[in-house]
Amino acid sequence: MGFSCRLTRPAWVSRAVHDDLVSALSRDYGVHAYGKWRGAFWRLVALVDLGVGHGHAGALAAAEQVLAWLRSPSRLRAMAKRTFEGRVRRCATQDGLALHACCALGLADDPRVVAIAESLAETQWPDGGWNCDIRPQVTHSSFNETWGPVLGLAAFGERDATASGIDFLLRHRVVFSHRRKVVAHPAFVKLRYPPYWHYDLLAGLRTVAAAVGLDDPRLEKPLGALEEKRYDDGMWRVEGKWWKGPGSKGSNVEAVEWGDVANEVLTEQSLAVLEAAGRL
Repeated sequence: MGFSCRLTRPAWVSRAVHDDLVSALSRDYGVHAYGKWRGAFWRLVALVDLGVGHGHAGALAAAEQVLAWLRSPSRLRAMAKRTFEGRVRRCATQDGLALHACCALGLADDPRVVAIAESLAETQWPDGGWNCDIRPQVTHSSFNETWGPVLGLAAFGERDATASGIDFLLRHRVVFSHRRKVVAHPAFVKLRYPPYWHYDLLAGLRTVAAAVGLDDPRLEKPLGALEEKRYDDGMWRVEGKWWKGPGSKGSNVEAVEWGDVANEVLTEQSLAVLEAAGRL
């Protein structure tokens, strides 16, 4: 049995800092829903990570923007054109993370949310994952496009597609190449927060934990790798970041300054994983 999304304030984040972040993330920044990183999509995912519950006005407003975008006719038409060699090439983590967040907010019965879950299950690749690579010769799923759908489908309660996705992650022992037995990509073993759409060791372990638990012997090495990243003071810390602070020039500008909160949320999530694995 997995563990559910925590709908409480992360224990390592102070109440004042938490409330300031939630307030800032609840504003509409007037950009496209997927605009990196101020769009409603990213704010929705972050608000759920920070533990807002059912009925939170800011999260619900963001969810409405996200669902309108994900189920828009133009996006659905574009996805329909990306089918090659019998595989739909889609940015499935967009839909998966939105599905997870909407379920956490109590929106699982919304017809648009149901349609997202059904679409993900229908477009799953034979190896259990998903991929956005449009090259016809690509037949192996992507870690980056698989963790979000598995997380979302597990929250929604879809069993078959979830089980196939988890099998994909476990065959790879979360972050390893199943052929060469080495880390599949150096970025996968560097922890960052927020991860956005990027896959890493902690994102993979959290996904497996939420879906089926952490009893599988193939998780011994990735769990050990997570333990090794803990500092002497008991915390985990970011190893780089995907974002730039508010007011910065160019792309990937955040709506909030995460600062030390990134380390605190990483610590909270890592402790939850190790507790679920019985390793604390």
